[in-house]
Amino acid sequence: MTTFSQLPLSSVLQQKLAAAQFTNLTPIQERAIPPALEGRDVIGTAQTGTGKTLAFLIPLIETLQREPARHTIALVLLPTRELAMQVHEQYEQLRTKAMPKAALVIGGVSERAQIQGLRAGSGLVIATPGRLQDLMTRRFANLNQIKILVLDEADRMLDMGFLPAIRRIISALPAQRQTLCFSATLEQSVAGLVHDYMRDPVRVALGSVLKPAESVQLKAYEVRPGEKLEVLRQLLDSEKGQTLIFTRTKRGADRLVKELARDGFSASVIHGDRSQSQRNGALSGFQEGRFQVLVATDIASRGLHVDDVAHVINYDVPKMAEDFIHRVGRTGRAGLQGCATTLCAGAEVLELRNIERALKLRIERVQITASAVDVSRRIIQNTLASRTLTALPGEVFG
Repeated sequence: MTTFSQLPLSSVLQQKLAAAQFTNLTPIQERAIPPALEGRDVIGTAQTGTGKTLAFLIPLIETLQREPARHTIALVLLPTRELAMQVHEQYEQLRTKAMPKAALVIGGVSERAQIQGLRAGSGLVIATPGRLQDLMTRRFANLNQIKILVLDEADRMLDMGFLPAIRRIISALPAQRQTLCFSATLEQSVAGLVHDYMRDPVRVALGSVLKPAESVQLKAYEVRPGEKLEVLRQLLDSEKGQTLIFTRTKRGADRLVKELARDGFSASVIHGDRSQSQRNGALSGFQEGRFQVLVATDIASRGLHVDDVAHVINYDVPKMAEDFIHRVGRTGRAGLQGCATTLCAGAEVLELRNIERALKLRIERVQITASAVDVSRRIIQNTLASRTLTALPGEVFG
């Protein structure tokens, strides 16, 4: 079975998939969808960018088509607002007019519409754990009719401290339900959730979840302290596609996007201190091509789906090997070719070598000469000297 047309789906959903140009199944979809359609619990682990969203949305949509929309029967929990909004968008793309709209329950935005959606009995709730738990505590959400629970990016939710909220939410659900759990890794904490809340799950594990996709070319520049910005400018000047840049801190992300904007790059920023409207604007601008560069903290390393990210740049070396995997997984998605470059200086050189040892891989080192950095620095200085600096539009900063 290699195509969606071979799945035992309703004709309406088949038409929706064809209209959205979903033709070939990815391996995780091929192995996870059939048992999910049979009502089995499924635990799936696979590399990021392998199509896990459709692997749970398709069985969920098939169930919603058979059920009346008088109450909520499906719940999807996700770690971030951005990922929740992308799943919501995917669902809206595939649902028929006869199917219920989904209630999107996330933090950072007004809760009024979310409460209205919950009270109206939306058939599907797509939520982040913190906001949903809050509304449940205030008795705005009734989930005692849930038939399908989806935990997406389960390991990331636990990393972010959502385990207490997840347990409180699940304790309010019927014991007799179907549970689909998708995770990039099956660490001990995730295994505990599987043991406590899933019934004889079908295990779907594809490839090494601690290896970058083969479609991603890995490179690294070992530079002197203070040279990172010049090397980054050279990389951006030579890169035609869109670039996602990761920093360790929110302050570092803000500082870097201002430097790039001064140099004439169309850049925006996304991190946890930005308001939801600012995060939405930055992401949509990047997706639509209005920004060449998106600077982000690790809030964007999982869950964000942007087509055709040509280049991921680790401006700061990530703290953990798992973070490296999820960062570089933003490019080379769905079999497309991508490039991931890491800049390291000082103690970061050792940190990158530790990541290589943990992942059992070797990242190609690319040499950059001091003269090239000097030339880049002079070009920037001459450019800045030859023009009058003016205030940049506010949207440049997301």
